[in-house]
Amino acid sequence: MMAGERPILIVDDDIVLRATLAEQLAVDGEFTVVEATSLAEAEEKLGEGGGRFNAVILDVGLPDGDGRDLTARLRRQGLKVPIIMLTGSDEESDIVRGLESGANDYIAKPFRLAELLARLRAQMRSFESSEDAVFAIGPYTFRPSAKMLMEPTRNRRIRLTEKEAAILKYLYRAGAKPVPRQVLLNEVWGYNAAVTTHTLETHIYRLRQKIEPDPANARLLVTEGGGYRLDPEGIDA
Repeated sequence: MMAGERPILIVDDDIVLRATLAEQLAVDGEFTVVEATSLAEAEEKLGEGGGRFNAVILDVGLPDGDGRDLTARLRRQGLKVPIIMLTGSDEESDIVRGLESGANDYIAKPFRLAELLARLRAQMRSFESSEDAVFAIGPYTFRPSAKMLMEPTRNRRIRLTEKEAAILKYLYRAGAKPVPRQVLLNEVWGYNAAVTTHTLETHIYRLRQKIEPDPANARLLVTEGGGYRLDPEGIDA
């Protein structure tokens, strides 16, 4: 897995559909895809992943059972990430049952890939702004709503300012792609003529002081391509 990509679990027994979805999701380096063909395999992947997936795309009809039953089980176990269900039926009763099981969205086959991707991104944006969102960045777990980084191995908590948390969240969303300084500036501060890239650079400097083992030799929050990129594998987890 490339650093910065966000892992998505696709659970479907249709090999052509899985391959198409995997290809589209991976096309710009934003996501990486893990595939499963059954409920049992999905549970195995989710178990060994330790909550590392950012979303699940789950077919209702699988060889060993109903995806809605798995969704309900995962929610009872505490899985919070978005689950989007795929179904061959667009009957209202089926949609209601899917949503009641804990799915965030429900899309009937055949569907347009662009629509599925738009819905996936919308659900992920909503989740990332929620109290439940927790992301892994190198050795840290990042809870944006609390503006907090936690380093479990050293039992350490790092408090972030609102802008520092916003910078980290935007860079995390960008995946493996560097974000130009001006884009990051506009996203975090808005189109404010009084704020310059010097302001951003100052915040990056302070953020590195908090999160880098050697701030003068940044390996987690790296300068690249006229901007910045997160490299979660730059320091050991």
